[in-house]
Amino acid sequence: MIMQCVGARNFAAMTVYTCATWRYRRRNLMRTKTALSSNHRFISFKVRASGARSESCVAVKEDFSDEEDYIKAGGSELLFVQMQQNKEMDKQSKLADKLPPIAIGDNVLDMVVIGCGPAGLALAAESAKLGLNVGLIGPDLPFTNNYGVWEDEFKDLGLEGCIEHVWRDTIVYLDDDKPIMIGRAYGRVSRHLLHEELLRRCVKSGVMYLSSKVKTVIEATDGHSLVVCEHNRVVPCRLVTVASGAASGKLLQYEVGGPRVSVQTAYGVEVEVENNPYDPSLMVFMDYRGYAKQEVPCLDAQYPTFLYAMPVSSTKVFFEETCLASKDAMPFDLLKKKLMSSSKTFNLKQEWSYIPVGGSLPNTEQKNLAFGAAASMVHPATGYSVVRSLSEAPNYAYVIANILKKDQYKGMLTSERNNGNISMQAWNTLWPQERKRQRSFFLFGLALILQLDIEGIRTFFHTFFRLPSWMWQGFLGSTLSSADLVLFAFYMFVIAPNDMRMCLVRHLLSDPTGATMIRTYLTI
Repeated sequence: MIMQCVGARNFAAMTVYTCATWRYRRRNLMRTKTALSSNHRFISFKVRASGARSESCVAVKEDFSDEEDYIKAGGSELLFVQMQQNKEMDKQSKLADKLPPIAIGDNVLDMVVIGCGPAGLALAAESAKLGLNVGLIGPDLPFTNNYGVWEDEFKDLGLEGCIEHVWRDTIVYLDDDKPIMIGRAYGRVSRHLLHEELLRRCVKSGVMYLSSKVKTVIEATDGHSLVVCEHNRVVPCRLVTVASGAASGKLLQYEVGGPRVSVQTAYGVEVEVENNPYDPSLMVFMDYRGYAKQEVPCLDAQYPTFLYAMPVSSTKVFFEETCLASKDAMPFDLLKKKLMSSSKTFNLKQEWSYIPVGGSLPNTEQKNLAFGAAASMVHPATGYSVVRSLSEAPNYAYVIANILKKDQYKGMLTSERNNGNISMQAWNTLWPQERKRQRSFFLFGLALILQLDIEGIRTFFHTFFRLPSWMWQGFLGSTLSSADLVLFAFYMFVIAPNDMRMCLVRHLLSDPTGATMIRTYLTI
């Protein structure tokens, strides 16, 4: 679907009896951000939940750096996100059972990677493979996301063996007119197989592991970084890379004055159906025809949604009602109401997805590095990030390894100034000006989508799919250069109906993302 965590759909099956309290407070960071509103300072929930094995009562405590960090973590839907993260996946190995422990003492690691998702595991494995002494730190949690990817992209990464189901093509329904064929095979990734493959790479390359949350990162007087974990455990290292997801404001600084983060939410069910409305050989990328027959008053105007569907067989389908993007997260209970008016179903398995999109880039003058969603690598216009993280991990690790090895040889790691220079080289590799131009274009498009009602979105996508196929396929596959995107915009304007043209002009002239995009393109 268009908004996924790289195709990734984040889900958690649900029913719980838990008493959980989230508390977060402002942190005194080097940046100044908006203070938390008083009604968000203490948040408590009561929910009934059951895990894969037995019922339990779990108290979860989180603190966030500011309001935006809270929204990235889940905001008003935080409870569902927390349950997703803690969902049990029995098939997936425990990291602590496979990786050697980090020795707590005076030994200084070359790099610590914070976060054990796909981005963190991939970067740790690639960095250790290049000879770095790498430690991985984070809670020992399984992959609970469902990942949907373009089959050819995963083949290029050598991960085709991790795909559990492939559809020969993808299809889009905008209205009752002729559907649009994407012309590209789509795959559903096995969470178990992907986790085991990335873990296998970490084992092979010699990555060490500590199961712990990270409280903070302190810079020592000798220029090294001290990673402060639970139970007062401290891990010294030469460089830290944060890959702990979008809500990493406690460990990273982000640019001030950037665009406000938006959210894509989706409610999904995997069910047995009596009459599958879709061809099992086609993955349904978007269905805007109003598949759910039950009307939910006044919702379409505020939260336009579409159906995303993976027909696994003639009777088994994964359906997901999706809000492409909204300034405030569309609540899961509203998505559920829209979806559950479908045909009779059995063996209901519920799942939730929450993906922050847009927002500010990390401050590239800071010493700590970032990767994956923490580095704002989630595509603002499509929500994809996993494939980008997996594909860029080898080159990013190569740059970091070369920098550390050169500085070790020259004996340069002795001052704050030199450490800053080291990080700047890595940041420039991750976010060169070309990448920033592309992102500014995507943020402009995201801001436009946020302003459109359901009819405006249909008109937009009708125009989008009338573009030359290499353009819209390249856009969906993130293969267009910043120059290609300018040509994309020109073609879009030429073939758009007059009302859409006027909308594009108004948006360019009035929305801050328009001025930011022009300024970013003109920066050399």
